[in-house]
Amino acid sequence: MSAEIKPSKSLLHNALIKIVSEKLSLIALIIVFLYFLVAMLTAMGVLASNWGQEIGQSYAAPSFEAIKNYFGLDIFGRSVLLKTIKATETAVVIGVVVSMISIVIGTLLGMLAGYFGGFVDELIVWFYTTFASIPGVMLLVAIAFILGKGTTTVFLSLGLTSWLGLCRIVRAEVMKHKEREYIQAANAIGATHTRKLFNHILPNISHLLIINFTQTFDSAVKAEVVLSFLGLGVVGRPSWGTMIDDSKLELARGVWWQLAAATFAMFLIVLAFNILGDALRDALDPKLKGK
Repeated sequence: MSAEIKPSKSLLHNALIKIVSEKLSLIALIIVFLYFLVAMLTAMGVLASNWGQEIGQSYAAPSFEAIKNYFGLDIFGRSVLLKTIKATETAVVIGVVVSMISIVIGTLLGMLAGYFGGFVDELIVWFYTTFASIPGVMLLVAIAFILGKGTTTVFLSLGLTSWLGLCRIVRAEVMKHKEREYIQAANAIGATHTRKLFNHILPNISHLLIINFTQTFDSAVKAEVVLSFLGLGVVGRPSWGTMIDDSKLELARGVWWQLAAATFAMFLIVLAFNILGDALRDALDPKLKGK
């Protein structure tokens, strides 16, 4: 009987060692960690709890007189730096929630299609093919228009439109894994479909979910900017999208600092996640390792 390959512990451990050993991916990992730390401290009220406080004149230019003034002030005299820090919480929450929604939908449908095949496979393939035939931006905006403004709208509209790629990949991988010896051994001892799917197959494709998380996270952060630009984004709290949207009229007055702060903050985390995602893919994907 062939032993089941479980990559979860050893493969992830080796991947982490590889990431830490490479300078560029280590820097990206540190940046991502700092963003998540800032988001957590902001949610706890330790950082930027007074972001809505007026501290000076409207559109005051950046100065080094105080830390709050490093990125200038907005139209209401609020610190752009504190708004950017508060918006980090929004971006991280959106990235995590949207990624989890995408992973749950894509993984479940992909596993069902790949494992059962037949009519179930045809139905799910028809469903995601039909979904994929609709332009992504149009579908995203349509869902947002139906649900209205708000953070929940951002979660659902982005999560419901970002699972297609993962579903295809998981379906293909499950179709291969269900024919392997460890699944045949599970069949021999009478394992249920649920046990074979979640206890045997899922751990062996978990690296795909980790890689997909990094890809979906930065896509969600960028897509939130599009929704905010169209007036369908986050309401009642700062976000990089709303800051960029507000800067449309500010640029005509020479007020560039809110756009610069939001763009730089978003650029840094998206770049870090791209680098980290490439490093994880190289470390976790057996095909890229010549196996």
